[in-house]
Amino acid sequence: MPTAFVLINTEIGSESDVLKEMKKVEGVEEASAVYGVYDIVARVKADTMDRLKEIVTWRIRRLDKVRSTLTMIVVEEK
Repeated sequence: MPTAFVLINTEIGSESDVLKEMKKVEGVEEASAVYGVYDIVARVKADTMDRLKEIVTWRIRRLDKVRSTLTMIVVEEK
């Protein structure tokens, strides 16, 4: 099952709002607010790679107040 970690930058002060919306997105298994370069880290799973790409591109990146994302596709899981 394709999995990705998505690192998200939000507009300043909107981390909680974006986190709340992230948790509603189908395929988002976990989402946490973090300190550092990025504001939110999410683990996303889907049935196919195309579906994973669709979730990241059309659902997560299009959320209001999301400024940028970095997606890391998992190659191997234990």
